[in-house]
Amino acid sequence: MIMGKKLLVIFLMSLPVLGFSQKLEADNYETEFIWGVNKNTAGGLIGGVVARSSKRISDRMYQSYGIELMNVKHPAELRVTSYTGGQFISRKLNYLYAIRLQYGRELVLFRKAPQQGVEIKALGAIGPSIGVVTPYYISYFESNSYDLAYAPYEEFVAKNKSDNDIYSSGRIMQGIFESSFRIGANLKGGLSFELGSQKSHVTGFELGFLLDAYAGKVELVNGADDKNFFPTAFITLFYGKRR
Repeated sequence: MIMGKKLLVIFLMSLPVLGFSQKLEADNYETEFIWGVNKNTAGGLIGGVVARSSKRISDRMYQSYGIELMNVKHPAELRVTSYTGGQFISRKLNYLYAIRLQYGRELVLFRKAPQQGVEIKALGAIGPSIGVVTPYYISYFESNSYDLAYAPYEEFVAKNKSDNDIYSSGRIMQGIFESSFRIGANLKGGLSFELGSQKSHVTGFELGFLLDAYAGKVELVNGADDKNFFPTAFITLFYGKRR
């Protein structure tokens, strides 16, 4: 009888804990889809955009498939103002746009309580990269003329012209149909901090490092070292849905 009373007391005392555990379990999610904007040490004000889909494979582990579209810059790039007030990037030969496909894993380090707190995950991913190398166009005035002409910077320099003759950068996306491609791979690692008070929506940011490597060096800036390895540190602000 005494033992039965003790068991009843223990059961009643454990009800709040069981209820809290059920709430935590209810905050678990099976799938998640996020998208966001990226800022990195090899990009401009906005480095690019990302999207990722994740699915739970165990209590704290998720597998993910992602894609990133990035503008990769050379450290030697320098934006200058021409004598006419236009702007261009001195000695730039090509743009490098990186298309990264990624397969990864996400490990939940700290799971947030329902409708509060921060969830922290360690993440890693690897996959192929496609580098789109696009000629950088500039505009300039033809000799003894006020007619504005356009040419890839490399051809412009081949005509024995200098940066002093440049009016500004070329048109947006000019030269995209003259692009060549580089095949490579990427490797990423970092931490994800997920915020938000709604179970079905998530906001947050990621911090980490990424390495892009291409088969063959990519010419980006005239007179600078050509590279085929592009290490970067990044921060990504994201928003998404989960269920």
